[in-house]
Amino acid sequence: MARNVVISGGGTGIGLAAAQAFAADGDRVLLLGRRPEVLEQAQVPGALTFAADLSRPSGARAVERFVAAEFGTVDVLIHSAGGAGYREPTVDSEEPLDVVLHNWTLNFGLNTLTAVLLTEALKDRLADPGGRVLFLSSIAAYRGSGSGAYAGSKAALHPYAHDLARQLGPRGVTVNVVAPGYIEDTEFFGDTMDEQRRARLVAETSTGRAGTPGDVAATLHWLASHAASHVTSQIIQVNGGAERGH
Repeated sequence: MARNVVISGGGTGIGLAAAQAFAADGDRVLLLGRRPEVLEQAQVPGALTFAADLSRPSGARAVERFVAAEFGTVDVLIHSAGGAGYREPTVDSEEPLDVVLHNWTLNFGLNTLTAVLLTEALKDRLADPGGRVLFLSSIAAYRGSGSGAYAGSKAALHPYAHDLARQLGPRGVTVNVVAPGYIEDTEFFGDTMDEQRRARLVAETSTGRAGTPGDVAATLHWLASHAASHVTSQIIQVNGGAERGH
């Protein structure tokens, strides 16, 4: 039976790969993102699209109203929206603390609030039983991200997911987190990636290769399946062993 699947950040990268995997099963997919032109260009057969800023309550509520009209019930909710702020405007200030405040506020808005606000808006619409909530974290949540801001915003999803799993477990809803390592073919790094950095990230893996959006999408797809119905409150790392180091 076709399921209703809502994916934030569904127009590119991991979110798009996940959307294509679910659509291939015949599921009804709703792609969410801030840029309508990107959503409209996504190659996902039969997908609905809705543009909203999920870091704002108004955006999450707008999605809730759209979901109520189009789906009613949400079987799978995937939070792939986010980033490290490479594509966002910088703060115009000579005060270093202004820069710190901007970076931390930006990252928590992009990565934490987008997921929390959308979850809270759609929580009562999750299929009962059988609903699935899936968050995208990062290897950075385990070992830092340089500035701390991005890593902190992703790490914040872990306790929220654990609390949510306990809250929703009696309804037959599972909640899990997938934490990727270096994934190629996404917009995440903007123009900050060079060959030297790429080689270093690949060398950290045990598999000797970069990850792909499909690697993460396959893990999300399994966690959303009936086969994973007794898996909840877990953080699944998909990084080729990079978090363990060498």
